[in-house]
Amino acid sequence: MEKGKGLARRWAVEFAENSSYASSTSDVPDPIGFNRSASDPDDANASRQKKDAESAWKAQKAWEVAQAPFKNLLMMGFMMWMAGSTVHLFSIGITFSALWQPISALQGVGKVFEPYKDSKVDILAPKLLFIALNLAALALGVWKLNTLGLLPTHASDWVSSLPPAPEVEYSGGGLPIH
Repeated sequence: MEKGKGLARRWAVEFAENSSYASSTSDVPDPIGFNRSASDPDDANASRQKKDAESAWKAQKAWEVAQAPFKNLLMMGFMMWMAGSTVHLFSIGITFSALWQPISALQGVGKVFEPYKDSKVDILAPKLLFIALNLAALALGVWKLNTLGLLPTHASDWVSSLPPAPEVEYSGGGLPIH
């Protein structure tokens, strides 16, 4: 016998409509929670609620990102305090790190808030808070540079022929000796 002739195919799928198939599908009840209706009025409501929830989540995350520099500000202030006010490698490294981090964060403000852009989410206020906190961190770094004496704040720092500024020292407390 020739191959494929006279033998029924073992696996075959008939795509034609059979009356037996149509009657068998109507006998099977729908699963719980399934509705055959094409348009459901709750679908539009559910999608609107989902979009509102997503917008609320984006707004919350934008505020969390905006407040993140505050934690860094506190940590950097503590590290600067621990470094002391003498000029040495550790205090200079901490100070330049305190200057570099806010500068790099301010350069990437747009990238930081890119995932939270939405027509329903106002990210202007979180951006302004983010910028203000990074400017405060930058001011802390500049203040530390000044306390280390590394900022040129007197005319003699620029012109070598001028006398240096007098050192201002003070002490308090104790008992006067006469």
